[in-house]
Amino acid sequence: MALFDFVKKKEKSGCCCSGNSSAETMMLAEVGKKDGAFVKVLGGGCAKCNQLEEATKKALIELGMDTSIDHVTDFTQIASYGVMTTPALVIGGKVVSFGKVLKKDEVIDILKKLRD
Repeated sequence: MALFDFVKKKEKSGCCCSGNSSAETMMLAEVGKKDGAFVKVLGGGCAKCNQLEEATKKALIELGMDTSIDHVTDFTQIASYGVMTTPALVIGGKVVSFGKVLKKDEVIDILKKLRD
């Protein structure tokens, strides 16, 4: 396999940053933003998205908070938050982080700031 072929395959396999949307799917995504848990992880389900979800769950447990987390994998819903780079963390409807995997202590700091 030539290096060029490898790069092309890598580009096609992408992680969590592709998807198509229409006016109808965007409308449904806006409705979906208002429903569900207080804490959401946005991402297609790759390893980094799952790591963020796990760190967030541990942070919620440590703070004695509800550990319900929605993992949004629909790219139209993700885009409705204005997020183009995943994983992303949404708390109370507000995007607080995107494009990186936060550690548990970073999530704790964010949650504490939002509670104050």
